[in-house]
Amino acid sequence: MERIDGGNLADCSTEQQSGQLTELIRILNRMNHVKLGSTCGYGWIRPNGDGTFQTWKDYLVASFAEDQTGTFWERWYDLFQTTCLEKDVFDECYSRLMAYSAYNEPHRYFIHGDFHPWNILSDGKRVTGIIDGNCAYGDFLVDLAILDRHMERLEVIQAYQDYQEQAGIIIPDFKERLIGAYYLKGMDGLRFYAKMGWNDAYYGTRNFLLNLSN
Repeated sequence: MERIDGGNLADCSTEQQSGQLTELIRILNRMNHVKLGSTCGYGWIRPNGDGTFQTWKDYLVASFAEDQTGTFWERWYDLFQTTCLEKDVFDECYSRLMAYSAYNEPHRYFIHGDFHPWNILSDGKRVTGIIDGNCAYGDFLVDLAILDRHMERLEVIQAYQDYQEQAGIIIPDFKERLIGAYYLKGMDGLRFYAKMGWNDAYYGTRNFLLNLSN
């Protein structure tokens, strides 16, 4: 088995990460625009290549349904009683997620799903690989939201918009779609951080989400 050169981008210095940002955005753009062929559906990609759900909204509802039997999130509602996860905050974010989902719904592309520096390989000068996708179909701005939240010290959104402008690509409803993406991945982050006992990460994400629509 051939081994990919490099290590996690997360282990690179801020200067090294910044130097690879343009390349990273170019890779993200290419990945998000792979041809989907005759596939259909939204959400997690099934073995036959189709999405699991008929609509984006169905995917969102299923993602945060109480019954997650047989998955990592089985009995996750217990977190409201046993951890820092706050039901009123989660419900507020869910309400906003569903409101903004109308902007994300029309856009069906390939999504990596976990596009953060721990899943990006680098030799310090260039990106050498992308690994461990939680692949799905939906709005490609989900991947941008993930990258931005995990590389806050870099101006990821501005760099992304600069790239799109130079390429002559116009993204309709960019702000609203990005907010919808922030809520989707941010809410998943809230329950994950609560489950892991990472309270600082929980409250940082909580405050970010609650301030989004203000």
